Amino acid sequence: MPKIAKRVAAAREGIDRNKLYALNEAIGLVKGKATAKFDETVELAINLGVDPRHADQMVRGVCQLPNGTGRTVRVAVFARGAKADEARAAGADIVGAEDLVDTIQGGTIDFDRVIATPDMMPLVGRLGKVLGPRGLMPNPKVGTVSQDVAGAVKAAKGGAVEFRVEKAGIVHAGVGKVSFGEDALVENIRAFVDAVQRAKPAGAKGTYLQRISVSSTMGPGVKVDLSSVAQA
Repeated sequence: MPKIAKRVAAAREGIDRNKLYALNEAIGLVKGKATAKFDETVELAINLGVDPRHADQMVRGVCQLPNGTGRTVRVAVFARGAKADEARAAGADIVGAEDLVDTIQGGTIDFDRVIATPDMMPLVGRLGKVLGPRGLMPNPKVGTVSQDVAGAVKAAKGGAVEFRVEKAGIVHAGVGKVSFGEDALVENIRAFVDAVQRAKPAGAKGTYLQRISVSSTMGPGVKVDLSSVAQA
């Protein structure tokens, strides 16, 4: 058996792929199976009863994770004058206007989140083909187009996670690190699922939340009992 296949088989050992585990138990399994030499991300996958090809079934939003993401988020801000100063004071890593457009068009994308003041959007619009496919385009629906640049920067740095349903009707998100305590991960997951619930579109038919699973970056997926996620 190839080395990778052996590692995968060992990781799956002790996990019943057909069983729905209580959230705490699922997180315990994920943490126990995370054997990489780095602090793996705990990833959540939610299957939704929507068809994103229809505009009235698109799911998109942002969630402020109560315990943060565990990763350092580099934030770029498009702003001028006083707003640029506010962004820098709030901890933005890169602040600019035309110069930042030139940097990005030159192929340098050294950031994880982009924020812009509303007046800068015509300028940022030139970067749609570059930022769009990477999920970095600022959007007022998720708070990344805002006059309150300081608040937006602090939210991004503090654990704000954007989400958007994929073609197959699945929402993926990193909700912490395996080094987090079990309670912190449970709290983050419940907050994220609640945000997805609140983003339920008008056109959703039937059961909206269908399946949830958790995994670590390198580990196997563990199916979660939905009723255990809803508990307060």
